[in-house]
Amino acid sequence: MRKLLFTVCLSLSIQRYAAAQTLEKMLWFNEPEKWEIKNNALIMQVTPKSDYWRISHYGFTVDDAPFYFTTYGGEFEAKVKLTGAYKARFDQMGLMIRTDHKNYIKTGVEFVDGKFNVSTVVTHDKSDWSVTTLEKVPPFIWIKVVRRLDALEIFYSLDDKTYIMTRNAPLQDNAPVMVGLMAASPDGEGFRATFENFTVKHLPDQRRLEWLKNHQ
Repeated sequence: MRKLLFTVCLSLSIQRYAAAQTLEKMLWFNEPEKWEIKNNALIMQVTPKSDYWRISHYGFTVDDAPFYFTTYGGEFEAKVKLTGAYKARFDQMGLMIRTDHKNYIKTGVEFVDGKFNVSTVVTHDKSDWSVTTLEKVPPFIWIKVVRRLDALEIFYSLDDKTYIMTRNAPLQDNAPVMVGLMAASPDGEGFRATFENFTVKHLPDQRRLEWLKNHQ
């Protein structure tokens, strides 16, 4: 009976949280002047001279780029298709997972010195930066993050089928976070950024699954 209950609970959890995120119900932090939602896509003109960064290496803190978000607790998977008309050095767009102004992770595409990079900034009081340079310039890229326990796994894909992991970063567990779409243009005058097929899917809590398995 316990085994049956475990299977039913798992199935209901997956079905309940498999729906795509509704863009119209999300909120803005640093709303850009021009944006629209069309055909399940968010299209924005990125705010010039905007970014997210704290202290390390450069010695400054900025927290003023557009971020369109919703709030989720527990464990989840989020992904989005990114297409950008990048122009200036450090033009970037992607996903951001944020607790507050001192704790966030942003990951996506960043245009640096004429090359496309899968870029991740992890900020816990101070920011760090890691990049994976792409050999070719793709027309678009998919970014996926998976929150499990106290970590965030970060992946990219060129076809939404084969995903390559680029990083595993710490993220406080058992706390709600803001999850959404971020773009910045630190050195430039902004660019057109298109976010398509944004989804957030809740995942069953690993600790609870282990407990249920051990108490069948």
